Amino acid sequence: MTDIPQIGSQEHRDLRRSESGRVAVVGAVVNVILSVVKVVVGVIGNSQALIVDGIHSLSDLMTDILVLVASRHASHGPDENHPYGHGRFETAATLALGAFLVLVAGGIMWDSVERLMRGGDAQSPEAIALYAALFSILANEALYWYTIVVARRINSELLRANAWHHRSDAVSSIVVLIGVGGAMLGHGWLDLAAALIVGAMVAKIGWDLGWSAMRELVDESLEEDKVDEIRTIIRNIPGVRSLHMLRTRRQGHEAMADVHVQVAPWISVSEGHMISIAVEEQIKDNLEEIADVTVHIDPEDDETAPTCKGLPLREQALETLQEAWGELECLGRQKRILLHYLGGKIDLDIFFPLQCYEGARQAKELQEQMNRLLKNHPEFGEVRLYFG
Repeated sequence: MTDIPQIGSQEHRDLRRSESGRVAVVGAVVNVILSVVKVVVGVIGNSQALIVDGIHSLSDLMTDILVLVASRHASHGPDENHPYGHGRFETAATLALGAFLVLVAGGIMWDSVERLMRGGDAQSPEAIALYAALFSILANEALYWYTIVVARRINSELLRANAWHHRSDAVSSIVVLIGVGGAMLGHGWLDLAAALIVGAMVAKIGWDLGWSAMRELVDESLEEDKVDEIRTIIRNIPGVRSLHMLRTRRQGHEAMADVHVQVAPWISVSEGHMISIAVEEQIKDNLEEIADVTVHIDPEDDETAPTCKGLPLREQALETLQEAWGELECLGRQKRILLHYLGGKIDLDIFFPLQCYEGARQAKELQEQMNRLLKNHPEFGEVRLYFG
């Protein structure tokens, strides 16, 4: 079996475009043949149902063109106008195809009711109509299996929709077969009853496909079991304390996720960044359909902790410290100052060269003096000093 490139890669998009295009071309050719055969034989064999089924097959050509065009658009990677890719083209096409199935089913049912009210067809069909209906059943069923196998291999909802469309055509041809056979035996009502039943089945298929695409267009989350799997993956990554605000959504054959991950509050920015990379890689490795993961690193649970919103950023904070500590002789000798935005305040880690260290007592006195001078600045929290 041919290896499929990782979902989200351009190679995979090109494969999907190639496979979808091939399926569309095969379907178009078969539908052209079926429509010509059924219309011609329907006229010759006095079968109104076969003529209508031939027109139905001709309309299928439109859906094959839809698959071809949509797959070409969906295969393109992200660009300036579509930063998340073009997967929604496939979703929109699936929605359109679902609506088309519902309309076709409604047409079949409406036609059946009208024929029932008229008392059935006046002319008895010829045997050649039976052979044409049987040929249509076999051809459409073959198209269904060919399309569904490719759809499963490249994970395309659009091709799955089109595969079921081919099966609905096979079922509608069964209706024609039963109707023609029943009419030849003098039981025309069989055609009408079967047409109503199959019409309802096709409408249900179209509704399910369209509703699924609609949920995707409004950014419905992934299935709960997959969301739980993502949570488990994240919790098992070293360095992760907890997570919240996990959100997922589908886009065509791909899916995206974003999550807030809580880590230890005193780690470096680079370590937090590495944890976020691990989260992204682990999710993508374990869930093939996930193509993009956005990870927000939190030093504390920002859903419960006091907000740090409105606190001054570094430049303004350092200006305030300069004003408050202007009388201190040590100011300006520090190597660096780390700002920790935690619990609604700014905690300070101040690092001095080792030669500034004059003993534990003096260091403690300096720390107390710094804290005392910041009492009028409630935005600041604890001050910690380090020498080395």
